[in-house]
Amino acid sequence: MSLEDNQEFYPDIDDFNYSKILELSKKGDNYARQQELTKAIDSYYDALDLVPDPLEAYSAATWLFVAIGESYLLSKDYENAGDVLQQAMYCPDAIGNPFIHLILGKAQFELGNFNRAKDELARAYIGGGKEIFEGNDPKYYEYLKTLMRGLD
Repeated sequence: MSLEDNQEFYPDIDDFNYSKILELSKKGDNYARQQELTKAIDSYYDALDLVPDPLEAYSAATWLFVAIGESYLLSKDYENAGDVLQQAMYCPDAIGNPFIHLILGKAQFELGNFNRAKDELARAYIGGGKEIFEGNDPKYYEYLKTLMRGLD
């Protein structure tokens, strides 16, 4: 679900700011695709600055935090990735989202927080199955396999 599809869920965001959030988010996505991750993070933060307080009330904040966290993860800045993705968990629709649990689990794994990594990776698996791990370094699924029975 993209920000663009959900303007009715953000009644406190005026049309101008909503359009700017979308524009900055798309700009960040384009930077991320080009592997210009610092610029992507800056664009996402600029968009997040336009989301009203409390941020935790808006799905827009969820997806912006996730985009920032994923960009940090790709930059191998695992500490910032973990912090930002943890913030996302206080926002709407984050808990139970397999993708968010996966990337938070990856950040925790890379930080050496293996108990947290196990919990998050297990949540990702429960919500998204083995498929959620496709396209990721196999070490995350292999780690999870050592901890959970019945995984192939």
